[in-house]
Amino acid sequence: MGKVAPKVDEAIETLNMRDSPTRRRLIAGAGLVSATAAASALMTACSSSSNTAGATSSATSSAVTGSGAFPTVPPWQFWFVNHVTTNSFFVPTQYGFADAAKLLGLPTPKWVGSANSISAQMVAQINAAVAAKAAGIATVLTDSTSFTTPVANAMSAGIPVVSYNADGSVTKGVPDIGTNRLCYVGQALYTSGEQLGERIKLAVPTPGEIVIFIATPGQANIQPRYDGAASVLTPAGYTVSEIETNANTALELSNMKNYLLGHKSIKGAFAVDGGSTSFLSQALKETGLTSLPNGGFDTEPLTISNIAQGSTDFTIYQDPYLQGFLPTVYLYLYNISGGTIVPPDTDTGLSFITKANYSEYNLSSRYQGSTTALKYLPRPAGAISNPLATTST
Repeated sequence: MGKVAPKVDEAIETLNMRDSPTRRRLIAGAGLVSATAAASALMTACSSSSNTAGATSSATSSAVTGSGAFPTVPPWQFWFVNHVTTNSFFVPTQYGFADAAKLLGLPTPKWVGSANSISAQMVAQINAAVAAKAAGIATVLTDSTSFTTPVANAMSAGIPVVSYNADGSVTKGVPDIGTNRLCYVGQALYTSGEQLGERIKLAVPTPGEIVIFIATPGQANIQPRYDGAASVLTPAGYTVSEIETNANTALELSNMKNYLLGHKSIKGAFAVDGGSTSFLSQALKETGLTSLPNGGFDTEPLTISNIAQGSTDFTIYQDPYLQGFLPTVYLYLYNISGGTIVPPDTDTGLSFITKANYSEYNLSSRYQGSTTALKYLPRPAGAISNPLATTST
C-alpha cells in the first residue's frame, strides 16, 4: 500500500473515512503529489456519500447540508478579491470557485476587486469582506506593501486569507510577500519567466532585439515573468524591450500594433499575460510581421485558436480553474477542521502548449472558460506523456 501524504491523512481522519472504500481509493498506488490530483481526490471523496455516513441533521436557515462525507456547516461566504475582474483569463477561475462551492454545498463566493489593477480598490474590498464577517478571503497580492495591513486585519479578525495568482513581489528570484496570508495557490512566476526565456532562445537562436509585451508593468502577477525571461536573455546577448499594453483588453491590440509598426527589425514578439498573448497573432498580421516567432502565457480561446492555425508558436499554461477551485476547498477545510488543516502553498503548474498538444485544451469546457456548460471530458486513450519529475516538496 502506498504512503499517504500527511495532509491527506488528516483529511481522511476529519472526514471519518478511516475504513471507507473512498479512503482505500485515495491511498491506492501512491500519495497525492499535485494540485490536480488533490482536487480529483476531493471530488471522489465528495461523491462517495453512499459509502460514508453523512451528517444526521438537516439544513436550516443558518446551516447548509454537508456534501458526501462532510457534516452540516454554516453557509460560509467566501470572497475572491481580484485585480482585473473583467479580464477573460479569470473566467475559468470563477467557474472553478463556483464548482467547488456547489460541490461543498456552499454559496457561490463573491467576485469583487478592481477592473484596472488599482490596489486601493482591492484593499477597499478586503476591508468590506472583513466588515461583512466573511468566512474566508482569497486575494491576488499584486505588490508587497499595499496588502500588509488589510490582510493582517482580516487574520486578526479570525478570517482566513489565502492568495492566488500572485503572491507579492519577486526581485531576482527572491520573494517579498509582504503579508501573513496562509498560503499561495498559483504559478511560480519568476521560474515561469526563466522558462519563457529558454524557449525564446530556441525560437530565436541568434541574439537580437525582441519585444516582450506586458499588460501592467510592476504588477506582481506578471512582472516576475518578464524579469525571469530577461535574466536568461540579456546575459545571452539579446536586447529585450518591455512594452506596456494595458490591463484593459480593449486597448491591448492597438498598443501592440503601435509598437510593432515602429520596430520592424525585431526578431521575435512575446508576452507575459494572457490578454497580450491572445492578440499577438493579429497584431503581427496587421503590421506585416507574420513570420516572427511569438508566444506567451495562458489559454484564452483566441490563443488556442491561433496555436491551432499555426500563427502563435506556444503558450505557457498555469491552470486558472484550479486558482478558483483550490482556494475554495482550502478555506473550507481550514474552517471545518477547526484551523488544523492549514492550506499548503500550491504550484498550479507550468506546461507548454503547442500545435502538437493543443487539441485537448481546445475542447469547449468550463476548465478553459469557453462555455458555461458542465461537461465530462474523457481523457485521450493511450499512454500519458509526462517528463521525468525534477522538483518535489
